[in-house]
Amino acid sequence: QVQLVESGGGLVQIGGSLKLSCAVSGSLFSIESMGWFRQAPGKERELIAAITNRGDITNYADSVSGRFTISRDNAKNTVYLQMNSLKPEDTAVYYCNKHSWSGPPSPWTWGQGTQVTVSS
Repeated sequence: QVQLVESGGGLVQIGGSLKLSCAVSGSLFSIESMGWFRQAPGKERELIAAITNRGDITNYADSVSGRFTISRDNAKNTVYLQMNSLKPEDTAVYYCNKHSWSGPPSPWTWGQGTQVTVSS
């Protein structure tokens, strides 16, 4: 059974930075594309960044493009999200999961996520 463990969230001031990590166990991590998702209070979970299994292609939602960077280390079965120039609207619970570039998504069971709160 695949387990996803997100970490690195916290309280940060506007304009600050955080780096999130997601450790994946129980799967052939290196063959899967991965994504970072977030869910703000009262809103649906949304995909904000994705990366191919080899890390050669990335894609970002408009809301985070130019501020966030997704990366991965297949040797460590870990995917990262570097978040810079944080804004209050980035406040959400952040999750990772596998990503499907085409066709319907088939995510693993979601982890607990990591809370990011951006305040002044």
